[in-house]
Amino acid sequence: MAFVLSEEQTMLRDMAAQFFAEQVPTSNLRKLRDSDDALGYDPAIWQQIVELGFAGILIPEEFGGTGFGATGMGIVMQQAGRTLAASPLFATSCLGAGMILEMGREEQKKQLLPQVAEGSLLLAVAIDEASHHNPSHIACTANKDGGNYVLNGQKSFVLDGHIADKLIVVAREAGDAKGLIAFVVDADKAGVTITRTKMVDSRNAANITFDNVSVSADEILGSGSIGLESIEKVLDLGRIIMAAEMLGGVETVFETTLDYLKERKQFGQIIGSFQALQHRAAEMFCEVEIAQAVVQDGLSAIEENRNDVPRAASLAKARLGDTARLITNEGVQMHGGIGMTDAVDVGLYIKRARVQAQILGDSTFHTNRYATLGSY
Repeated sequence: MAFVLSEEQTMLRDMAAQFFAEQVPTSNLRKLRDSDDALGYDPAIWQQIVELGFAGILIPEEFGGTGFGATGMGIVMQQAGRTLAASPLFATSCLGAGMILEMGREEQKKQLLPQVAEGSLLLAVAIDEASHHNPSHIACTANKDGGNYVLNGQKSFVLDGHIADKLIVVAREAGDAKGLIAFVVDADKAGVTITRTKMVDSRNAANITFDNVSVSADEILGSGSIGLESIEKVLDLGRIIMAAEMLGGVETVFETTLDYLKERKQFGQIIGSFQALQHRAAEMFCEVEIAQAVVQDGLSAIEENRNDVPRAASLAKARLGDTARLITNEGVQMHGGIGMTDAVDVGLYIKRARVQAQILGDSTFHTNRYATLGSY
């Protein structure tokens, strides 16, 4: 398990760090929020992300990507998390591309993945149907109708669902209590209703309704029924990469808070000299170090195709959920009254951390899953 980046990975990290810091600072998110932007992201920024090759990091070279793998995507998303960069990168190039790579037929990969890599196709994965993440609870149905299927049901918390060109929808095949089937559906298809929901972190999700949506056999992702194991494999990839994005935010809040402790004076003294705050800062440091380790381990688990990927994914997501809550809470409190205002960025990070914690399962979900996987 290598925790040291290769030369190519180091170059990717440095390039991503410079790009997001210079081109997509937190002021970009503020601009999108304050202007009530209809898309929720800047298309010009997205085009730059595509030109840098970030959209094709998970996609093999034969399909137009760069093939940098999970570690490469984790590196980029960590840097994106440091500046709260809003883009379709996670929904499209991680979850969407991951579903196609895992389940798609060869012709689907050849058709769709190059479009993802070149940034001309935006995807959204529609799995969850309730207020809490539960991929095993699929009530959306796919009824056979001659050579076609008819989709009926609802999906919730679909990341970037309102901007997607195509939706990857997981439904339960009628008549088969265990059988699941995934479809690649045009977002503007008749019977599909997409309602945008702007979350507390000013990012996008959507609630989607399927009302007698007719889909052909050609729109089935793969060759037919799929198992929950295949879905969970893609979700675990997403969970670890989302943990990497959360890590970027955690690191920024910690660094910003340390700088503030070294500058703010109270009673004529730098508040960083107060022992109580030093103890709290030391605890934050330890938690950040542990968070870095579990994310690196999760990415390594995927790269090495280890048997413990599910446990590594749940460990990373649970740990980062708890760590992000602690660090952002402490960041706001140590900034004092100003930390509760919109004048400093720490408030943006605490909101983002709360939403990230819910994506693909919160800490409670993954603590229970980790215990179950370990036969506790």
